[in-house]
Amino acid sequence: MASTLLLAASACGDNDYTQLNKGMTELAVSTSTSDIVLDESNHSVEAVAVKWTTGNNYGSGNAISYTLELAETGTDFANPYVAVDNRSQVYSWNPSVEELNGIIRDHFGIDAGSGISLDARVTASVAGHEERQTSVATFTAVPYNPVTTTLYMIGDATPNGWSADDATEMQRTDNGKFTWTGNLSEGDFKFIVNLGNFIPSYNNNGSGGLVYRTNDEEPDEKFHIDEAHCYKVDVNLLALTVDIAQVEGIAPAYDNIFFVGNETDWGFRQMWQDPLDPFLFRLGIFFEKGGEFKFGTADGSWENMYKATSANAPYSQQSVEFVKGYDPDNKWFLTDSEKNLAYKICLDIRSGAERMIMRQFTRYTEMYLVGDATPNGWDLGNATPMTQNTADPDIFTWSGHLNTGELKFSADKQDDWNGAWFMATSDGAAPTGEVQKVIFINKSDNACQEEYKDISTGGVDLKWKVTEAGDYTITLNQLLEEVTIHKN
Repeated sequence: MASTLLLAASACGDNDYTQLNKGMTELAVSTSTSDIVLDESNHSVEAVAVKWTTGNNYGSGNAISYTLELAETGTDFANPYVAVDNRSQVYSWNPSVEELNGIIRDHFGIDAGSGISLDARVTASVAGHEERQTSVATFTAVPYNPVTTTLYMIGDATPNGWSADDATEMQRTDNGKFTWTGNLSEGDFKFIVNLGNFIPSYNNNGSGGLVYRTNDEEPDEKFHIDEAHCYKVDVNLLALTVDIAQVEGIAPAYDNIFFVGNETDWGFRQMWQDPLDPFLFRLGIFFEKGGEFKFGTADGSWENMYKATSANAPYSQQSVEFVKGYDPDNKWFLTDSEKNLAYKICLDIRSGAERMIMRQFTRYTEMYLVGDATPNGWDLGNATPMTQNTADPDIFTWSGHLNTGELKFSADKQDDWNGAWFMATSDGAAPTGEVQKVIFINKSDNACQEEYKDISTGGVDLKWKVTEAGDYTITLNQLLEEVTIHKN
């Protein structure tokens, strides 16, 4: 915590310092309370008011400046914390509970349950005078250990199962308060504080409330979901309460998002909505022109757009601002050295958590058919290869006989089945003979998992279902994430 706080303070409204001749008025400091027990549930309220009189300026009419220092009683201010640093027209210091708690813990090294006696010393200095006026008041305070600022859901009822490394993150709304809305399955769950660690955790106390668990010997009772549904989960770690309520699924604000910028001559190019997470909109695009871009919510409309949070933002900047009107009009900017390359864009329009993830696309040089509909079945090591198009290396083709059964595409034949896959948008989807979208999932790539906040990519396995055997021609475009499976 910084050693000097910029504080709201009471001030004299008259700047004519000749009117501040207080004669021999003595400087005096006082506190609104002498004993304070800090409580995080009141973190935003005033902890104490340290006030002082003006002192005197020796009849000079010069300004008086004040410095407020805190020090542990009995140390003769050997290691002071400077709360107000040589400021004029300031006559009080009013830290919040959270601010004072941070000072006591961080500067003085006092933990929860151990009180400290603090001396508050105000020193008044008058311009042009060497004399210093001082006054001291004393108060005691007992700090608290703040609860975690992160909280995760873990369990077979949650989207990402029992993996502590991939637990479902909740949104922090205030000190100790977290919320999450999404689909829960039938099963159990609890809460962990840090990714990768099962301890400490917050568990069911047996009555539907929370209990803080710090070691493996303590009871490990979970919360149970009886019915798969969309739920809103609200947690209050300060009150040790949890509320789990069924809600209707929350839909994104828009079902259509458009890329617009220099690359499209400011025309609106529609993105496609991810079928696994409808808040995500995707686009694969080869940038020849580079330059500026942003995202619209209606074809041709320059209002209600998703924009960068600063002008000429690099494409690596993920922060997004939703702008209802026209201004501000910040955009992302692709430099000359960044054009003539292919990119994939993922725009997340979750309200309050918008993200724009854009990465340079590295094409795969191989592609294979896998599944019992294909000539070599489920033998991944002997999967059926496709042919890369020499004119457009993003495109692969294959012609041959398909049996009835399932089909998906592997880009790397990774033998543990956790590699790069192009899949159907729903399990059992039927080939239409027309262009269909495909989902790209790289199960061994953290960047892919980063895009899906509430879905474990390791569990996604969607395949086409061929219901009519025969000769087919398949064309797959890995940049546009499109496939045509046409029966000849």
